[in-house]
Amino acid sequence: MEKAEGRNQTPIMEFILLGFGNGPELQPLLFLLFLVIYIVTMGGNILIVVLVVADQHLHTPMYFFLGNLSFLDLCYSSSILPRLLSSLLTGDGTVSIESCLVQLYLFAIMAATELWLLAAMSCDRYVAICHPLRYAALMNGRVCGQLVAGSWISGFLFSITAHSFVFQITFCDSKEIDHFYCDFSPMIKLSCSDTRTLELVAFTFATIGTFVPCLLTLTSYVCIITTILRIPSSTGRQKAFSTCSSHLTVVTVLYGTLIIVYVFPTNNTPKILYKISSVFYTVLTPMINPVVYCLRNKEVKKSLRKAILTFVTFRNRQRI
Repeated sequence: MEKAEGRNQTPIMEFILLGFGNGPELQPLLFLLFLVIYIVTMGGNILIVVLVVADQHLHTPMYFFLGNLSFLDLCYSSSILPRLLSSLLTGDGTVSIESCLVQLYLFAIMAATELWLLAAMSCDRYVAICHPLRYAALMNGRVCGQLVAGSWISGFLFSITAHSFVFQITFCDSKEIDHFYCDFSPMIKLSCSDTRTLELVAFTFATIGTFVPCLLTLTSYVCIITTILRIPSSTGRQKAFSTCSSHLTVVTVLYGTLIIVYVFPTNNTPKILYKISSVFYTVLTPMINPVVYCLRNKEVKKSLRKAILTFVTFRNRQRI
């Protein structure tokens, strides 16, 4: 109980999220910025889900995973941004301990599930490029459904197990969380309980839950790149690489920001830099995903043009 020594032992019932600082002149600008990001994120991901469901040409394993990724990003973004927008709009960063813990759990589940789902998508690209003749048999509807369900179950189990002891600890002394959402590390620093076991369990499960899907993704792309390099024609190589370039871009952005935030930071790292890095994987990644897939995927762009044309035709008929 060394952590509890010298601290005020009066339990607290709420936290104060400090966000990005106390500069009131920046609050309206930040509110508008994150509001635009949230609108683009919701609009882009809803659009992809609708296109994948409505267009028969997109009823393939690749777009099945993409639709699920977009749905996950809707939940992912909604676990962070509404609370942040409310705080920026009202200037009140107060949040109850229960609400903070709910946000922590929801975000952890979404983040872990996304890693597993991206790993499943990389396996799909591996089969498509390395075993194209067996693709239809190996990646049938049942297998795809099992991979998506397994991603959600794995994300849920790893997150719940890693944070299972958080509800049992007591928070005291300072109420201030120097972050814009309820992240695990800043919260634990406010505990007056002995958190060594909790931190060890959380670190172990978080490491496994991150390393295993990362290893699966990396192994898949090593095999994919090796296969692509063996293709004799440059046109064939370009076509093969284009089928996985969007997914590779998303994976690179997500894992790159996670490494910057959780692997490289030191005590000398400015907190504002830590927060800005966190923005990339909590806020920007769900917005980037639909943009990347729409701009770099011919089938999605074709489906989007078809949907727009259908909508315009329908509106013109109504006017007539």
